[in-house]
Amino acid sequence: MEALRQDDPRRFGPYTVLARFRETASAVRYLARDTDGDGRVVVTAARPELAALPAFRRRFQAEARTAERLSGGWVQPPLAGPEDDGLWTAAAYVPALTLAEAIALAGPLPERAVRILGAGLAETLSRVHATGAVLQGLAPGTVLLAEDGPRLTAFGPLGGAAGAEAREGGQLSVRLGYLTPEQVGGEAAGTPSDLFVLGLLLAYAATGTTPFADGPADGAAERIAHASAELGSVPDALRGLIAGCLAKDPADRPGAGAVAAELALEGAAGLARGGWLPEPVATAVTDQAARVHALNAAAEAGAETGAGTAAGTADAGTTDPAGTAGAGVRQSDPATAQLALPRALPAPASATPEPPHAPASPAPGPWHAPAASPAQGAPHAPASGLPPAQAPAAARQPYAYPYPAAPAALPQQLPAGPSPAPPAAPAPGRRGLLTAVAAGAAGLVVGGGAVLALGSDDQAAATDDKPSAAPRPTVPGRAPEPRWTYTHPATAPVPLTAGVWRDELLVLTGTDRATALDLRTGRARWTSKDAAGAQKVLAAGDGLCFLAGPAEFLWLSSKDGRVEHRVRYADQFTDVPGMKVGPLTGLTGNVLWFTGSHTVTVKAPKPKKGEKPGKDTQVAKAYLFAYDLVRREEVWRTAVPAGRDGTPAYRLTAVRDADVVLAQDAATLTAADAKAAKGKALFRCFDRASGKPLWNRQFGSVSPTAAALGDEEGRLYAAVGSGLQAFETATGKPVWTLAGPEGSVFGTPVLAGKLLHTANRAQEVGAVEAATGRLAWRRSTEVPLGGNAPALTLSTGGGTLLAADSTQVTAFATADGRRLWKFQDIGAQEPKGATVSAPYRVLAAGKTVVVRRERAFYAFPVA
Repeated sequence: MEALRQDDPRRFGPYTVLARFRETASAVRYLARDTDGDGRVVVTAARPELAALPAFRRRFQAEARTAERLSGGWVQPPLAGPEDDGLWTAAAYVPALTLAEAIALAGPLPERAVRILGAGLAETLSRVHATGAVLQGLAPGTVLLAEDGPRLTAFGPLGGAAGAEAREGGQLSVRLGYLTPEQVGGEAAGTPSDLFVLGLLLAYAATGTTPFADGPADGAAERIAHASAELGSVPDALRGLIAGCLAKDPADRPGAGAVAAELALEGAAGLARGGWLPEPVATAVTDQAARVHALNAAAEAGAETGAGTAAGTADAGTTDPAGTAGAGVRQSDPATAQLALPRALPAPASATPEPPHAPASPAPGPWHAPAASPAQGAPHAPASGLPPAQAPAAARQPYAYPYPAAPAALPQQLPAGPSPAPPAAPAPGRRGLLTAVAAGAAGLVVGGGAVLALGSDDQAAATDDKPSAAPRPTVPGRAPEPRWTYTHPATAPVPLTAGVWRDELLVLTGTDRATALDLRTGRARWTSKDAAGAQKVLAAGDGLCFLAGPAEFLWLSSKDGRVEHRVRYADQFTDVPGMKVGPLTGLTGNVLWFTGSHTVTVKAPKPKKGEKPGKDTQVAKAYLFAYDLVRREEVWRTAVPAGRDGTPAYRLTAVRDADVVLAQDAATLTAADAKAAKGKALFRCFDRASGKPLWNRQFGSVSPTAAALGDEEGRLYAAVGSGLQAFETATGKPVWTLAGPEGSVFGTPVLAGKLLHTANRAQEVGAVEAATGRLAWRRSTEVPLGGNAPALTLSTGGGTLLAADSTQVTAFATADGRRLWKFQDIGAQEPKGATVSAPYRVLAAGKTVVVRRERAFYAFPVA
């Protein structure tokens, strides 16, 4: 912290400024108190010479909106934003040191602390990447170490910049402090780039130095692009994960959610319980909090006596056209005159005054530890308190608060600032932007990193003195903004099912009730306790939602959830007393197929003379029903073999004009049926009109657990070994075979016209011609191997194919397989919440797909 300077604002909206807190290349952070004096906040205010640029204003506002969207968890919720009153934001003060300060004070962090740090950052990155956006805000100076866990304070390249300056033509040049291998190669940064920087940050936290420091400085870019990271000093348990983050190929890097889970399966907050900071860092954090409290108390005392109330006050229009005001003596507020660096840190060396017309953005330097400066390591900050060059007089005032142009000298009792940075060097080429630093410099990668030039269109483009390679599309791509999001209340049980009703409602069923959300807004339309424990919703005529409960069928009004009709199984199926309904098999038109069973007593045969009478036995009898949901009556039933627990479960494999093909779920096969099947699936065909069994057939070596799908043209597609085979259902003969990667297994395919979309455990998604098996396209979801095949969902319009697994949802264009975007949420809704490991699920509804992960639901527009 540092005393206020003459040119510093004294108020931001309702907040009274107490002290300078930290500095970045694009902003100054102030410690402030609210109107009643009870709350302390940190105000981040844009530097005025940059705030005059429209490109800067838009970028600043965009990053403020990102912070607002991410609020909660390890991001402090904004209390005020740039739309409220000028280019500044405010968030509650949290006692903390930056990572750079902590490393300078206590050296490398213990393994557990690195895990908590990485898990917290990865959880936040996961939320950022959920929309396909790239953060580009990680740096040792943007990450805070607080008592309960890490905090992130930068939400884009502007907040995390190592340098920022205005250029001719109204452009904003933002220089990052690092590059990734793909950027060295002239490609755009994508979400995997954040994982590379996270790997750098974790290696720095674990060792105190960069993993690319070994070698001459001018070869750093080459090492970043091609050399192996030096991770010998990284703890063994972390080395593999960090190495994965530092993979040269972005496709080889893990996702943020996977990193968070590997570092702390219980979540960063869970692992941090009981304390996590090294003792010197924890002591410094406590000391900082005490000094802030004392500072606030001094400010209150000064306010009561009127001391310092007029200090540093200036009118909004005050200017110094002659540019000579720098000779005056700078005054400080009484409450801030006592401030110095954190007591546990060494004081900086005396400063040499900076020339009045020093360039606004000096040459980039390393991410410095605070032994040199309390700032973020932002070389742009004026070293001696002298202001940067003022914006042209004609420029519109960028602030809604007074910002005098006349600074004054630093009082003798305050610590001097760091030595000034040298003037800015000419902008280097992209391949020459990086150098590495040794451990003593406490930096990761220096030399400027990537340079972004933001002009009137506010689009980021890399500047270079050499032609750069044509940028490839970002992979996996930017996800569309969700139309809405919904989180099921934590006080309610996790929903059992989620279903779409006529592209109008999303109906969630749970053990306590059913809840209907409006698909247009995501707002709850109604709840029904009558539908507690019901299965997935189905459409049953105009304005009616059908749900099958444990003991009855229900027809609810789509408008208000009121029960319009109720049919108890005991009342309608009187000849099947005590019927237990299994998972619904499927619906075509108004006809529902389902299975049900009940227990009957089989009398023992009459014993022969001289024999003891036998015992009666209890056996299960099972049926397949066809039921008309509109007329609310049974169409037909046919007896089927009972399942393991009585009621068998059938998968609807194919629906044709005259018949329907079903396959029994392997988990419901009796031991005798499983033995008789000899490891092969048994498919059953029934007449649609009468329910008469037509045939039972096995196809090749298709197993009971294999994914299978039939079409209207008499073909069955099923997983066989590592391949996918097509069969003629009439004869059982194979038609074609699609080979898959060795050791992989295909999941359930999806039909779309003449194409069959496929997915396998090798995380490959593709399309083949249904009639011939000829490959149309094949792509990777870029998810780490080891899970099941992604579950496929086709959008209602047919233009988008979505692959969902336990890591993410990936969207592909059905026409050519282009990866459109991916979605990945944090996996934990709040720091103290349980980590979510449930797989993603996708529901299609008109021009919307709803992505579900346990309690969280997101609605995305699709083609």
